[in-house]
Amino acid sequence: MLQAKIPATVITGFLGSGKTTIIRNMLMNAGGKKIALIINEFGDLGVDGDVLKGCGADNCTEDDIIELTNGCICCTVADDFIPTMEKLLDRPDRPDHIVIETSGLALPQPLVAAFNWPGIKTRVTVDGVVTVVDSAAVAAGRFADDHDKVDALRALDDNLDHESPIEELFEDQLTCADLIILNKADLLEAEALADVKSKVAGRIARKPSLIEARHGEVPALVLLGLGAATEGDIDNRKSHHELEHAAAHESGDDHDHLHHHDHDEFESFALTLPSITDPAAFAETLKNIISDHDILRLKGFIDVPGKPMRLVIQAVGTRIDTYFDRPWAAGEKRETRIVVIGLHDWDFGAVVEAVEGAAA
Repeated sequence: MLQAKIPATVITGFLGSGKTTIIRNMLMNAGGKKIALIINEFGDLGVDGDVLKGCGADNCTEDDIIELTNGCICCTVADDFIPTMEKLLDRPDRPDHIVIETSGLALPQPLVAAFNWPGIKTRVTVDGVVTVVDSAAVAAGRFADDHDKVDALRALDDNLDHESPIEELFEDQLTCADLIILNKADLLEAEALADVKSKVAGRIARKPSLIEARHGEVPALVLLGLGAATEGDIDNRKSHHELEHAAAHESGDDHDHLHHHDHDEFESFALTLPSITDPAAFAETLKNIISDHDILRLKGFIDVPGKPMRLVIQAVGTRIDTYFDRPWAAGEKRETRIVVIGLHDWDFGAVVEAVEGAAA
């Protein structure tokens, strides 16, 4: 008797949009459905996977959480994702649903296309691609460049892309979506949120479902059960690079204009720091560092002396959140570990020096 295909949900969205929080809330309210998670991060610290392992959901144990930290999943489909999926599908205790959290810098298109690979296509279907949007970041103009200024610069340099790497990636993640979640809606007034909704909808030709979320709270029934079979519609969701390559191929100029997705525009590093006696003061100092060096994302765990629990720190721009998530485990080394992500043209040495100085 043929087994039904296992549904898989791809959750994507730019750095700090709130993907992990949404997944954590979903796990706690999945109604007993057995979930397997594949977590991909840019940078090798594995913060998101560690946070989700600490949530203690019976329907998703540590053995059900698989971390891929060899690079963005969109660039390591053959080497990492396909073998991981095959091992997961060959387990005797197959999950009811697979959830894949991509890196905040990943294109969802190559990942969705991988579900058409032999050995995968007959056993799994993409239930839907969910793109999480940081509403406050959109309202602040983070994904909208000054196009008049860029056009003026482009007139002087034919090699300059019209869109920034952040803006282009943001649009690609929206283009692939079956459901767009305007997260962090609680940070905006109604008028500003309506403007964000209009801006997001205006970014793409397709019209996926669009909902608002506060504190990452989205019903599991909304996330799991879209029934989109997205792998069969991938040709209608091409990324900027795919469209550019197709245009170049049509013009016979594909040799000189062959584009591929890479992450040369972004860099990350992880730091191990001493215990932080005053986390509030540390966070305030980090705000200035983030602003001075245009840091895109900062996250990790803090060891606070005298506290039995570890402190999670999450920064998106100069918005910094901290919370205690679980006790330090017996035998677990107590230390402060931070991963920092920014654009490649930052002063790497100065950023490291500043963060280390803040922890001193």
